[in-house]
Amino acid sequence: MYFKWKDEYCTGIDAIDKQHKHLMDIGSRIFDLAYADDAFDRYDDIMEVLNELKDYTVYHFGYEEDLMERYKFEYYEQHKFQHFFLIKKIERFEKEKHDIDEKQGETILELAEFISDWITNHILKEDMRYKDFFKSKGL
Repeated sequence: MYFKWKDEYCTGIDAIDKQHKHLMDIGSRIFDLAYADDAFDRYDDIMEVLNELKDYTVYHFGYEEDLMERYKFEYYEQHKFQHFFLIKKIERFEKEKHDIDEKQGETILELAEFISDWITNHILKEDMRYKDFFKSKGL
């Protein structure tokens, strides 16, 4: 199942783990919209969850980047670039309002799959790079 929290995602930093769980919750709602088996127009729901995803992602990335910069994390610039990439991808989805409206099922499924892959891979690979570093700083 997409967007299910697993212990392997745990960074040991409570605030970041809570934020990651919230991102998973947003992703779960995207997944639910993608697989809603009905004929309802979901445009407003899609745009709402897309906006929430962007807003919360910007907040979360800002939090992580502040810690990385403050503690001089070696891979800060690489990590920040990956965050930038995701924000730009979400913004591209937002700009495609016509496509979202016309191809709701296809678009939301594409978003669900992209976000699922990105979040899980980013947490498991990139965020785990700072896990021990931040622990060594007392976080």
